[in-house]
Amino acid sequence: MTASAPGPSLADQIEDLVVLVRRASVIAGFTGAGISTESGVPDFRSPGSPWLKNQPIPFEAYIRSAEARREAWRRKFTMDDLYRGARPSRGHLALASLVAAGKMPAVITQNIDGLQQQAGVPGDQVIELHGNGTYATCLDCGARHELDWVRARFEATGEAPECRDCAGIVKSATISFGQAMPEEPMRRAQELTLACDLFLAIGSSLVVYPAAGFPVLAKRNGAALVIVNREPTEMDEIADLVINAEIGDVLAPLIARHS
Repeated sequence: MTASAPGPSLADQIEDLVVLVRRASVIAGFTGAGISTESGVPDFRSPGSPWLKNQPIPFEAYIRSAEARREAWRRKFTMDDLYRGARPSRGHLALASLVAAGKMPAVITQNIDGLQQQAGVPGDQVIELHGNGTYATCLDCGARHELDWVRARFEATGEAPECRDCAGIVKSATISFGQAMPEEPMRRAQELTLACDLFLAIGSSLVVYPAAGFPVLAKRNGAALVIVNREPTEMDEIADLVINAEIGDVLAPLIARHS
């Protein structure tokens, strides 16, 4: 019985990625929670994740119940305190380099932490499919409310604050379970997916739809598909390159290396 040949080394895989990036004309970046774990932001699915004790309240319950809104804000601030001071990871910085070089028109993200913007990507070049957890909005009039304002009133009264402008329901600017996906970000994400010749999926388990449909769409449209994730995904078999390793280690060579 002969032993199977060893697979490519991590160094070889990273070099393959660098070559694909160099050759690509339009790269679509797509990120999930894994890109932020290096920054200290917990993901949803790891055993023992604090999200398991502080799961987001479903949208319908939030709308219907003042008690649910109080609990939602308690959980929100508990989670925020766990990663207060988080800074962009090497993965975020690598994508910021690609955006700055004009190789990546935008980053499509499932994340709500705002770290890609902190890494230097302009806000209008971050396509947030699940919203943004760094501020709040009124569900009635759309007014923006900063979290410091929300928290001060919540802690002073024990109640979820109402909108200053219209007394409507104020909610974290994230997309909750049961809430409709935002039409404009979904449209922009699809346009970029269809325009790219390299789709780079980073740190996503690729199981949450409809967002997880974009890698498949890119591949069917002729783009090369690269998946970088610590664990295997169900889409690995259709990818042109799969790298299961620490995301920062894989993407660090791309920081300011793009020509």
